[in-house]
Amino acid sequence: MGDPKKPRKKYTTPKMPWRSDQLSQELYLVGTYGLRNKHELWKAHTELSKMRKQARTLLAEPPEIRIKVEKKLLSSLSRRGIITDNKASVDDVLDLTIENLLERRLQTIVWRKGIAVSSYQARQMINHRHIMVGDRILTRPGYMVKRDEEEGVRLSESSPFRKQIMST
Repeated sequence: MGDPKKPRKKYTTPKMPWRSDQLSQELYLVGTYGLRNKHELWKAHTELSKMRKQARTLLAEPPEIRIKVEKKLLSSLSRRGIITDNKASVDDVLDLTIENLLERRLQTIVWRKGIAVSSYQARQMINHRHIMVGDRILTRPGYMVKRDEEEGVRLSESSPFRKQIMST
C-alpha cells in the first residue's frame, strides 16, 4: 500500500535530462503555458505516453476486440476534448502532442478565453478563487477541462475582476 506521507510520483523524468534541445523545448513549453515547474510538464508527458501506449497495444489486438476497445478509447478522449474529430482513429491518438494536453488545462483555457491577460495571470486567478467551472470554484490550474465544461468557465460572482469589467 505504501506510506501515505510519501505518495507515488505521477510522472517520469526524461532519460537524458541535459540535452540542450530537450532543455530548450521544455523551457519554451513551461514559459508558453505558464507552468509552475517542469514536474507539471512531465506529468503531461507521462499522461500522453500512457494514452499512446494504450493505442499501440490496441493496434496489436485482434479485430473483434479492437473495435470495442477503440470505440471506448476514442469516445473517452473526445469527451475530454483531446481529440476533436468525430471520425478520429487510433492513428490520431498516436499523433497527439504534448500541446494537445496542455491546451486542455484550466489555466490555458482561462487565458485563451480572454479572461486573463497572460497564462501567469490565469494561474493566479485560479489559485485566488476567481474562476468557476460550472457552479463550482476550482483552485487547481492543472485541472483538465472536459469539452462540455468548457462553456462554463467564467469569473466567479464575488470576484473583484468582475466588478472591474462591469464598470468599464
